[in-house]
Amino acid sequence: MNGLGQLAAIVGISLAAAGGTYWIMGPPTRTLSCDPTNLKPGEVCLEQVSAGAKVLWVDARSRKDWLKNGIPGSVLWNLESGEDMQAFEADVAMRIIETPRVIVYCGDENCGLSHQIANKIRGLQLGADVSVLRGGWRALSEAGRIKDSNPKS
Repeated sequence: MNGLGQLAAIVGISLAAAGGTYWIMGPPTRTLSCDPTNLKPGEVCLEQVSAGAKVLWVDARSRKDWLKNGIPGSVLWNLESGEDMQAFEADVAMRIIETPRVIVYCGDENCGLSHQIANKIRGLQLGADVSVLRGGWRALSEAGRIKDSNPKS
């Protein structure tokens, strides 16, 4: 058997084994896990935020995504070029007076934009407790806290 034939046999056997495993075990579970001991400073796990807690949720995703499936009652604050940063600051500042706990979330756990927005909110110096949600929108979605509805403004 030549080298090409051996390669084809190895690939065929590997694909058959992978297909059999998928058929027997099903697709892999890709749930997001959050370990509080591995959090960066200023981050919080969703499990640390009780469902009924009074929190100002700040969505750092695009306006289109926020309107599509943001948390009801959340506010938008992103860094897109066409957005009005002063309007974001004013909206958040007014709401921090009522709710001094702020949690910023982005699209997923790899989005650094939420950390930038959290730093901007801290820079307002309104005395708010500002955190970034580890896992972002994905964590909220997997926990069933996202409803496909427009947020209340």
